[in-house]
Amino acid sequence: QVQLVESGGGLVQAGGSLRLSCAASGRTFSSSVMGWFRQRPGKEREFVASIRWSGGTTYYADSVKGRFTISRDNARNTLYLQMNNLKPEDTAVYYCAAKSRALGVVITTGTEYNYWGQGTQVTVSS
Repeated sequence: QVQLVESGGGLVQAGGSLRLSCAASGRTFSSSVMGWFRQRPGKEREFVASIRWSGGTTYYADSVKGRFTISRDNARNTLYLQMNNLKPEDTAVYYCAAKSRALGVVITTGTEYNYWGQGTQVTVSS
């Protein structure tokens, strides 16, 4: 069984930074794609970024490109999301997700992911 546990959320002022972490356990992820999604108040869940666990190829939603960076530490089995120049519209619950035996890295639909974390709240004040 795979477990994903997010941490690092909090309250930050607009223009500030946060780094989210997602600790993964329970299996190896060599053929997986890991992703970050978010759900803003009153909105549907949306794709943020994804990364191939092996090789590190990344893909971003246009709304975060240039501000957010997804990365992973293979040795620690941990996924990260560095968020810079945060805006009030980035306020959301952020979730990490994993898709096993994935092809490519452009996997933006939540239903394609097999495993999910519990989410961490990010609030950006203006």
